[in-house]
Amino acid sequence: MENARYLNVKLLARRWGISPRTLDRWRREGRGPMFVKMGGRVSYRLDDIEAFEASRRRACMASGSPALLASAA
Repeated sequence: MENARYLNVKLLARRWGISPRTLDRWRREGRGPMFVKMGGRVSYRLDDIEAFEASRRRACMASGSPALLASAA
């Protein structure tokens, strides 16, 4: 049995500092992290959220040395 943690749309939007409507739009457009929809409710597995965040990391070359920073979505 899987022991995954989930965030709903409101909690993920708060985590990323974006509106829940942005997440809604991303789902319609096929963007953003994978999600689960059961009984009309959308949830995001924490593992999928973290994988999506990791995929958005970019190297910052402004200071002359690369540093990994999370890119704003």
